[in-house]
Amino acid sequence: MRDDILKTKLEKLENIKKAGMEPYPEKSHKDYGNGEVLEKFDELSSREITLAGRVKSFRPMGGSAFAHIEDESGKIQIFLSQKNIDAEKYKLFVKSVEIGDFVQASGKLFKTKQEEKTLEVSDWKMLSKNMRPVPTEYFGLKDTEELLRRRYLDLMMNPETREIFRKKNIFWQTIRNFLVKNGFLEVQTPVLEHIPGGAEAEPFVTHHNALDQDFYLRISLELALKRLLVGGYEKVFEIGRVFRNEGMDRDHLQEFDMLEFYWAYADLEKGMAIAEKLFKEIVQAVLGHEVSKYEETEINWDKPFEKVDYFTEFKKDTGIDLNSDISIDELKKKADELKIKYEKNYSLGRMIDTLYKKTVRPKLIQPCFLVGHPLAVSPLAKIDPKNPKKALRFQIVAGGSELCNVFSELNDPIDQKNRFLEQAKMREAGDKEAQMFNKDFIEALEYGLPPAFGFGLSERFFAFLMDKSVRETVIFPPMKEK
Repeated sequence: MRDDILKTKLEKLENIKKAGMEPYPEKSHKDYGNGEVLEKFDELSSREITLAGRVKSFRPMGGSAFAHIEDESGKIQIFLSQKNIDAEKYKLFVKSVEIGDFVQASGKLFKTKQEEKTLEVSDWKMLSKNMRPVPTEYFGLKDTEELLRRRYLDLMMNPETREIFRKKNIFWQTIRNFLVKNGFLEVQTPVLEHIPGGAEAEPFVTHHNALDQDFYLRISLELALKRLLVGGYEKVFEIGRVFRNEGMDRDHLQEFDMLEFYWAYADLEKGMAIAEKLFKEIVQAVLGHEVSKYEETEINWDKPFEKVDYFTEFKKDTGIDLNSDISIDELKKKADELKIKYEKNYSLGRMIDTLYKKTVRPKLIQPCFLVGHPLAVSPLAKIDPKNPKKALRFQIVAGGSELCNVFSELNDPIDQKNRFLEQAKMREAGDKEAQMFNKDFIEALEYGLPPAFGFGLSERFFAFLMDKSVRETVIFPPMKEK
């Protein structure tokens, strides 16, 4: 900020103090939100009312002045005239108030010649004197990175941004209410874990001073919630923050909110029914209708979700039959042929997943259940008894994006132990996202986990409905420090 701007603002601050007005008072008051006043204008016109908000525009005109003040509910015009307000208070307003200040104004409502609903001010006071020039709606910040870095300015300038986060609240409240209504118990599990698990992701590490031990920030909610099924609960869920030390793109962020719920004695058919019902309820609550737009494509959520078989689509798009004994070299050869990048140390499962994400997934546009995933990419799911190469798992996919993940949970402790050992070998070979061996979780399974399915959904689905990147739908996303 330039020195001359700061000097001017300090002078105006001093003017307010000299006039005996506190520029940052403890107490403030407003009778109504601005939006309510505009809505109930006729009803309130005969009353003396007090409003408050941030000054968004200011036009002094000799013996009178117009300004707009904005609160969370909306923007309203105020009018000051030397005829209707103390002369000194009028002068102080004109000389000291700027765009960006918070003010309180009292008076009566009227309509201007242009029929604009306006408050004629009889008294006012400063609520908060701003010390930096506020960007204007027309000449302010346009750079997306800067708006994300200083989100408070984005929220201040752009009502549509504020609306996104109102809708995000509806998103999570709809999910919470839906699950509670269906008999699920909401719980909270630890963010700090000795061993992270439940997803394939590189974790963050932190140090616990009191215990003098390193802990990991959780990468999912899964393993803790499944322990609760071991303990006797049958329907549990958590909405919480998870942390994954991975790349940033349209669909990925290092910290994000996630829902997971687990239902004992329920199978994937029940999982599909409740998942489709939940998705449709979310879309209707957030958007108010059944059609969303994603990258210029209309997504229709009203129709029944089609089932799409992973193996069938994979063979169709790559020519590789996942029912056969395929090798890593065969998969890498196909990736080279299709110019798909991969790491040299990728496992069989990782290579299958890489090819799938570049060939099959982009073609899945309308909402569908992707079923029958390879066991090699599903270390926590049960084996399909009809095909030992498949897992009992499905995802809802739309617009080429995976929007939820559902497993028939593996409850055989011997099988789970062996899969953890395979994952440990992958980590030793350099795969930082492979799962760690979790002795405590195996021990819990040995006490008995009932048949169950687990469902996971992150705020990626909300970003999808808004047709924005995940980062744009997080209030304060992680940013590189300047």
